[in-house]
Amino acid sequence: MEDNYVRTVHGGLGEAKTPANYAASLRAQEEAKKAGFDQVLWLDAVERKYVEEVGTMNIFFKIKGELVTPKLNGSILDGITRRSVIELAKTWGIGVSERVISIDEVYYASERGELEEVFGSGTAAVISPVGQLVWKGRKIVINENKVGEFTQKLFNYITDLQNGNVADQFGWIDKVTAL
Repeated sequence: MEDNYVRTVHGGLGEAKTPANYAASLRAQEEAKKAGFDQVLWLDAVERKYVEEVGTMNIFFKIKGELVTPKLNGSILDGITRRSVIELAKTWGIGVSERVISIDEVYYASERGELEEVFGSGTAAVISPVGQLVWKGRKIVINENKVGEFTQKLFNYITDLQNGNVADQFGWIDKVTAL
């Protein structure tokens, strides 16, 4: 979790797919790597307690069978992969909640054994599982640091769709032909 820097704030470029969206995150990412972490979990810039994104990806938490992701608020990117995950989850009968979620709620869910899976979604990353979170010296391990069943199912489906291995039931793919 990042406590010293902010990636964006409401009214900034966080909701836009621009290079400047990510520029503010580079120093924190560099420091995270030096500390042995793969990514930075970004909290909101004002209260610094509500989860927004992970690295340059949208973040999802599977808590008690429900998929929870931060609601779009002017500082979170409305990614196409994010939308795809939400639509797939609903199609597969998984409840989806787009809402504010505090880091305290995530830790509380973990303590109660209710935090099942955590993953990021993005254009290049597709679906990236999160195995651990560390915040203020408190470490939690998600799903015994293994890729969750739902996370893997999403990754497999989306990459199979990208590779033409499954039928596009959603109308997401446009065929491009050479002139």
